[in-house]
Amino acid sequence: MVTCYLRYIVDAHKLKEFEHYGKLWIPLVEKFGGQHHGYFLPSEGANNVALAMFSFPSLAAYEKYRADSMEDPACQAAFKYAEETRCIVSYERSFFRPVFE
Repeated sequence: MVTCYLRYIVDAHKLKEFEHYGKLWIPLVEKFGGQHHGYFLPSEGANNVALAMFSFPSLAAYEKYRADSMEDPACQAAFKYAEETRCIVSYERSFFRPVFE
């Protein structure tokens, strides 16, 4: 299993738009075989940092999702929404291997 951790710098004045963006992606990740662990919006502390995490059975499954998402109309609409609203300033992506026992 591999877990993708996304750290976003968001426009603090567009949190509503970013929340909508997150709600678009949760079912899309699951549509392609991933398990979404949610988006996490600012509460206390920094007002422009948001997080998201989701897992796939393997890095190969994640890479297939990335390739397939580039061809999927709903995924492309979600990308376009973020671009049009400019709710995301930047992001970084890291991968982790969970340990349960």
